[in-house]
Amino acid sequence: MPIAITEAITTLAVAEQRFNLQRTEAPDFFPEWQTHLPDLTNDELRELAILQQRYRYQRSQGQLLEGTILLLLASPLLALGGFYDPPFQVRAEESVRLTLTDSEETLQGRLDIVVILDQLWIVVVESKKTALSVWSALPQTLAYLQAAPQSPSFGLMTNGDEFVFVKVAEQARREYDLSRVFALFSTPRDLQDVLRVLKGLGQCLVNNPSG
Repeated sequence: MPIAITEAITTLAVAEQRFNLQRTEAPDFFPEWQTHLPDLTNDELRELAILQQRYRYQRSQGQLLEGTILLLLASPLLALGGFYDPPFQVRAEESVRLTLTDSEETLQGRLDIVVILDQLWIVVVESKKTALSVWSALPQTLAYLQAAPQSPSFGLMTNGDEFVFVKVAEQARREYDLSRVFALFSTPRDLQDVLRVLKGLGQCLVNNPSG
């Protein structure tokens, strides 16, 4: 009987141990979130300003749930990043299964959003409601990225107020690293940087499909 990922992978320590993961300190492991990022067009900047205004208004009314965050921010950002157009495919509520070799357990979960290019996972989006820290999504995100059919694989975690990118790659061992926290309220321009990273990831994977 499959076990829910949310029940089996509850902490970062559990995720690292069960998937034999280690966070790397190598400065060149995750350059995709900070180098060679594309510029944004005036139209994109205008669209981002509208998204930010909408989000601030809705957020001012109180805490937001995961579905609302996906609707207000995550989905529009993927659209602006070109992920809703060829050659990409977008799937929501995608079911994934993982079989853990150390215990022969099968874990099962559902991705909020997965972007696919020729069967390669480009970006996995995992959201949490605004009442929860964005870091609460990290154990699940690392678990989902284990099911990706290629290395490296990338994730985007958000609780609406903050965004963090994740990269997992198989080198001498399975390693991962994180971007900085992009905070919409304290640094308004951070939403622009989130879109620039998304566009950069898309371009990188299209131009170098092998990763």
